[in-house]
Amino acid sequence: MSARLPSGVVASALLKRVNDAGGLGVVRAKGDAQAGGILVILEEPGGARRVVERGLGPDGENALIETGPADSTEVEDYWRRRRARDPDLWVIELDIAGGERFAAETILGR
Repeated sequence: MSARLPSGVVASALLKRVNDAGGLGVVRAKGDAQAGGILVILEEPGGARRVVERGLGPDGENALIETGPADSTEVEDYWRRRRARDPDLWVIELDIAGGERFAAETILGR
């Protein structure tokens, strides 16, 4: 048995934390409640957008890995293509300063 929380619980916790802190967190696509991956779109101050998701870092430990296009205007097409290939994938967008910190603390438990 894995110690990892179900994806639906993690997604709900992330949204609650961000919204309680005065930011805006929304589900763009709902994935599998038990084991779906979670892709997070981070809306940065000034309008830049980045995409992160859980993966293995250089040390072999779970980490948030930046994925997606270098051009923030292509983020929408990127997540839609990913979702078309993986219907279990959660897509969550966060609009808050320090969004990556919220994602890391909630998704990775750090």
